[in-house]
Amino acid sequence: MGKIYVIRHCLAQGQSLDAPLTQKGMEQAESIADFFKGIKINRILSSPFLRAIQSIEPLSIRESITIEIDERLSERRLSTRDLPDWYEKLQATFVDMDLKYEGGESSNEAMNRIVDVVKDAFARDVDNTLIVSHGNIISLLLKYYDMTIDFHCWKNLSNPDVYLLSPKHNEVTIERIWSSQHK
Repeated sequence: MGKIYVIRHCLAQGQSLDAPLTQKGMEQAESIADFFKGIKINRILSSPFLRAIQSIEPLSIRESITIEIDERLSERRLSTRDLPDWYEKLQATFVDMDLKYEGGESSNEAMNRIVDVVKDAFARDVDNTLIVSHGNIISLLLKYYDMTIDFHCWKNLSNPDVYLLSPKHNEVTIERIWSSQHK
């Protein structure tokens, strides 16, 4: 099985589906493309959100790789209602993985969605797949492979962030290999 690189999108102008990257985010997207110079990427999967697509476009263009949009990589919806205390509510969903707010997904539902994408990618047996998504759902993916991942790990994610998922002896190891915090 090949390796999977999981990227949290670059800095964006907001949280809506069509929020574009900021100028700094565009520069970060170029930095991501530079980071992957010398690493042969075979496949790129992205959330349909504009900020995720724009985060990987420079690499896609540079390497002539089509970005495949996968709805399952969309950010997790906590609720369809405005939650003034969303931060505390999100934190609670890391403790009770089945907790669900009106119109939203539980942590387990969102986790299963992104894990399915990763399992499908591993099953394709492509050398290097790149997945671009969002902080909350990525932290749930990481938690699937490492139960010590918690709310504080989500808080410590940066825009962007790059993790490497490597299969070894019927297990998947995770390694943070690049972060805007380390730049």
